[in-house]
Amino acid sequence: MAQEVQGVVSRAKGEPVELTTIVVPDPGPGEAIIDIQACGVCHTDLHYKVGAINDDFPFLLGHEAAGVVESVGEGVTDVTPGDFVILNWRAPCGDCRACRRGRPWHCFGSLNAEQPMTLKDGTPLTPALGIGAFAEKTLVAAGQAVPVNDGAPPDAAGLLGCGVMAGIGAAIHTGNVVPGDSVAVFGCGGVGDAAILGAQLAGATTIIGVDLDDRKLEWAKDFGATHTVNASSSDPVEVIKELTNGFGVDVAIEAVGHPDVMKQAFFSRDLAGTLVQVGVPDPAMTVELPMIEFFGRGGELKPSWYGDCLPTRDFPMLIDLYLQGRLDLDRFVSERIKLDEIEDAFGKMEKGDVLRSVVVFE
Repeated sequence: MAQEVQGVVSRAKGEPVELTTIVVPDPGPGEAIIDIQACGVCHTDLHYKVGAINDDFPFLLGHEAAGVVESVGEGVTDVTPGDFVILNWRAPCGDCRACRRGRPWHCFGSLNAEQPMTLKDGTPLTPALGIGAFAEKTLVAAGQAVPVNDGAPPDAAGLLGCGVMAGIGAAIHTGNVVPGDSVAVFGCGGVGDAAILGAQLAGATTIIGVDLDDRKLEWAKDFGATHTVNASSSDPVEVIKELTNGFGVDVAIEAVGHPDVMKQAFFSRDLAGTLVQVGVPDPAMTVELPMIEFFGRGGELKPSWYGDCLPTRDFPMLIDLYLQGRLDLDRFVSERIKLDEIEDAFGKMEKGDVLRSVVVFE
């Protein structure tokens, strides 16, 4: 039987979110119902709320989540009821051109649940990133649920479902940071600090955090930045060159999503250096670069989709590192909140007061 649970819905562009009853159907073939235990409040949810993703309102928000499998549909073998899982928005289909070429981290047909969740009046909901986890239960494609060691607390583990994985992956997978590299990270919020942590895990010896907020620069130091630059008082490109013997960094990671910051990252690279763009821009933004600089500097300019991660490979590995004390996920959790406090959490996010507010379900 379908279940009625509480969930947070965005009904119209820019309006406050609403805690309301939603209807979750029984899982169909290839689907699973997840009892949500924790879900982070991510900037992407805010993008949905303000209509910056698309206009498919009403949205069931939330996607950065961990929980326990309640039930599964026909043909599901990779997860079973009782499994502790992290949800993800890249469940490779196995059949698209990227999957067929052995690049499932670029899957162009990621799986989602076929059945809709609805409001009580039958109105279909659009789940954020195909997940919709600001709810007591949600319906997903079974491939979106990745089993991990249940020794990890849900509030920390769930953060790997989006922002933390995006940042770590931007450094390790997209940027290919290797031991001895120098790295600059522009934007020291949740994703940027995760990129700093990823660069540290990969063995970078010089890690430079760049931001306009001294408080965030202190956060960057906590996550492993060896140097920081306040771009409101210093030219970050010049400071980065001074810190790298005049050359620039091997890898520059832009975690803001702004063309001016992207250009700073571009010019802060050494010759043949890599620029990774992981910050999500407004669709109307454009960037202009001197073509001779693009050609003459060489290297790579690489957008990072979800940190180029493969959740089934990366989530269990990163949880193991967390349990070994080598990956500090707890530091990302600024506050634990209830489901009816999400609107306030969006305000704190916009002010830069938190790395992550995390909804914790009793």
